[in-house]
Amino acid sequence: MDQVTVTLPDGSSRRVPSGTPVSDVAAAISPRLAKAALAAKAGDRLVDLSFHLDADASVRLVTPESPEALDLYRHSTAHLMAAAVTALYPGTQCGIGPATDEGFFYDFVVERPFVPEDLERIEQKMRDLAAADLPYERQMWPREEAMRFFGSRGEPLKVQLIEEKTAGQREVSCYTIKDRDTFVDFCTGPHVPSTGRLKAFKLLSASNAYWKGDARNQPMQRIYGTAFAREADLKTHLERLEEAKRRDHRKLGRELGLFMFHPWAPGEPFWLAKGTVLVNLLADYMRNVLRSEGYIELRTPLVFNKALWETSGHWTHYRENMFLIDAEGDEASGVKAMNCPGHMLVFASEVRSYRDLPLRYHDQSVLHRMEASGVLSGLTRVREFIMDDAHIFITEGQIGEEIERLLRLVARVYADFGLVPEMKFSTRPAEFMGEVATWDHAERELKRALEAAGQPYGVKEGDGAFYGPKIDFSVTDAIGRKWQCATIQLDYQLPQQFQLKYIGADNAEHRPVVIHRAIFGSFERFIALLIEHYAGAFPLWFSPVQAVVLPIADRHLPYAETVRAQLASAGLRVQVDGRQEKIGYKIREAQLQKVPYMLVTGDREVEQGTVGVRSRSAGDLGPRPLGEFVNAALDEVGRKARTPGLGA
Repeated sequence: MDQVTVTLPDGSSRRVPSGTPVSDVAAAISPRLAKAALAAKAGDRLVDLSFHLDADASVRLVTPESPEALDLYRHSTAHLMAAAVTALYPGTQCGIGPATDEGFFYDFVVERPFVPEDLERIEQKMRDLAAADLPYERQMWPREEAMRFFGSRGEPLKVQLIEEKTAGQREVSCYTIKDRDTFVDFCTGPHVPSTGRLKAFKLLSASNAYWKGDARNQPMQRIYGTAFAREADLKTHLERLEEAKRRDHRKLGRELGLFMFHPWAPGEPFWLAKGTVLVNLLADYMRNVLRSEGYIELRTPLVFNKALWETSGHWTHYRENMFLIDAEGDEASGVKAMNCPGHMLVFASEVRSYRDLPLRYHDQSVLHRMEASGVLSGLTRVREFIMDDAHIFITEGQIGEEIERLLRLVARVYADFGLVPEMKFSTRPAEFMGEVATWDHAERELKRALEAAGQPYGVKEGDGAFYGPKIDFSVTDAIGRKWQCATIQLDYQLPQQFQLKYIGADNAEHRPVVIHRAIFGSFERFIALLIEHYAGAFPLWFSPVQAVVLPIADRHLPYAETVRAQLASAGLRVQVDGRQEKIGYKIREAQLQKVPYMLVTGDREVEQGTVGVRSRSAGDLGPRPLGEFVNAALDEVGRKARTPGLGA
């Protein structure tokens, strides 16, 4: 019998008969380890324990402590949920059920929407199936046989998936969970050995969905859930989800009067009075930061003829994500989805010298992208948005210095909001523009700049923009969730497409390189992040209303207006609550609106020229001379302090 060599993580190896399942190797190493194992890494491939080793391979067992374990638990629990749903609701058609960063979901076509009682019933059935400790069994079926099988069961979506994902294959992978009603799913796996390994899971919610997220496709019902290796981890996660609900920017945006949406403008936020203050604060903040960095602000048209988008490559690579306009007969136009092509035209409008470079343009124009209605979500996924966009035109020799400069800028901006960025380097995607050699060169240059900066970064293979590699930045919010925000992208393609040039020191023409960069990302998404990070209680410098003056009685209203005027003239954003309500009610209202400071004015304050200061977080701070409060508040704003000043 043929033998194969299995190399273990400690460097040792052993010979086993070809075709030996991984589970037998695990048992030979350690019965205790074999009992804990969930799956294995055979070479670079994650496989089931039933996987047969038919060639030499390095093998590492995946246990609950392994980095791959969480996704494995969640994917397997998604299948467990689908098995429960199809058992309880015969005739259900299954879509897809992936693991996600927060748990898992599965999409179904059912006769009626799921209600909370359904989720309770499904979760109990899942626990019954888990208690039965049923094996996950992988079976390889002839492709045509699998398509006939799912077609005969009334599951055309599975047939479509097999057609799309297995073209050219003779066999396809399916998994079964065998109970009284055997569940079969088209899936490449892997999965945990049996349902008994799944103990810490919870179904969370159900929502409307569409096949492939497209409203033109089959309506579906999506069930969300989460799973962990241990109950303690599940409990911690559920507590975090409750806190996330409390911080949800959609909820707080409504309660704090920041923004609204209307079905006549899906995915396009209406910024209300206080929300507009936030947008303007971000815009002015970025302008002030960039002024000292040598940027030139532009505003470019909202609609361009398709000739621009054809030149940039967006007509070929991005048209399905754009709003298109038919105008002047057959001449099509596209609403601006990004600023970069317009900036190329501005650069090309004059003769440029190497002495002009780096040339840094920034733009805060409104952009539009055609997001599917099924994925729109508050401010985090919209169709209309503002980007703090910039395009920097440089020479080859300026790449490293400019990237390092941008890394410092990103760190500085995020520090002002109490955020710490993490970096990921993204390489050439499957669909790209230009030559491989140019891409390889761009990736080397960007990587060299990253390494010269001496900051740690991860790598996301194949996640670059279609025109160039990039660095993506994510931040972790107050409750541990990651948000992707800033991006820096190195581009050799658009300068080539637009035939850009500058005159070098040698009096010859040269092609510039372009860096695309955004630090906030979109204003909308960044504001959503800040709302949830701060739970709506913004630091003083970023609060839409920084103080509210609360007169105790009508006779104190003139003095309250004097206080307001003095604070406003000092540059503070302040309101007066002149309603005929009890002072306790006014204080509670201001607390609910998360106003940083409440200034109570009564007889004593009028007589002494003071204000009774209450802090949103620290409560009653006692009377303060008005001038002293103004100076302390301005100092707190100037420092961009994230905790209250005034001795609180």
